[in-house]
Amino acid sequence: MKRSNTFFVCLLLLLTGFMASLVDVASESGQGLPQAPESAELVSRLGLTDLSLFTEARYTRHPSQADIHSAFQDHPVALEHFPTGSLLQPPMGLLR
Repeated sequence: MKRSNTFFVCLLLLLTGFMASLVDVASESGQGLPQAPESAELVSRLGLTDLSLFTEARYTRHPSQADIHSAFQDHPVALEHFPTGSLLQPPMGLLR
């Protein structure tokens, strides 16, 4: 069997699996989603905090808790260490 044939067989299998996952999600129509009161009770019981968006830097984990200079804590003109810093917008106070 040629390498190109092997590639196309693998590609076909992966696409079939992807399409099967889309059909599975569409057929459930939200039946397995947790309800809001149950989620609220779980959050209060476990004492969970804000949503953690990213795991890299402290100023990208909880943007509401970060000060405006935390991204430049090493030097005022330091380059961004973490790629997730480029995904977050500056605070609204700095945009005005």
